[in-house]
Amino acid sequence: MPKQKTHSGLKKRVSITGTGKIKRGHSKTGHLKTNKTHKQNKHLSKSGLVHQTDEKRIKTLITNLY
Repeated sequence: MPKQKTHSGLKKRVSITGTGKIKRGHSKTGHLKTNKTHKQNKHLSKSGLVHQTDEKRIKTLITNLY
């Protein structure tokens, strides 16, 4: 059986922390930032963590990153 490949789109969007959690960026930061408040842009620029219920599904897609 062939090896499972890493999902190329996902490996550019997430990274794994030292404790094994998955770090991600926020959405809605690409353009139209002038419509958002300074507080919104400030919080959206910071990274977030993937929810525990989604971690198992995402780890199967990025198995080769470990």
